[in-house]
Amino acid sequence: MSIRFTAIAAVLLLGAAACAPRQDYRGITIEEEKVNLVKVGESSEAQVNALLGSPSTISTFPDWGTVYYYISSQTDTVAFLAPELIDQQVLAIAFDKDSRVKEIKRYGLKDGKQIAFVDRETPTRGKELTFLEQLFGNLGRFNSTGAK
Repeated sequence: MSIRFTAIAAVLLLGAAACAPRQDYRGITIEEEKVNLVKVGESSEAQVNALLGSPSTISTFPDWGTVYYYISSQTDTVAFLAPELIDQQVLAIAFDKDSRVKEIKRYGLKDGKQIAFVDRETPTRGKELTFLEQLFGNLGRFNSTGAK
């Protein structure tokens, strides 16, 4: 009786562990100490790039200058369910026409909409087969002449 109880308990524990959420981190998390080294009106675009690294994305508006966006997110995924966004941080550093830091802003999850990351999937050429075409596609393709 004790062995059965132990086996059932082990199966239940393994099942519960399989349903534990998996955490996924994406993007660039910038340390606060490094952000504090960036000075408005003093730091150049090249200095920011050297200090913080390449941004997640760059927005360029000719009249306003360039804006670097450093984006990071944290998601939890449970089993086969869709990932749930837990946290998202955006650091925006705007530059003026002289490539000097104009302003630094931080945005969180509450400040905007979820940013969708690009999966970088390339579609392949070919025909999408229906279930029935896949099921009956090979009928008649085989002959018995090669079996002799």
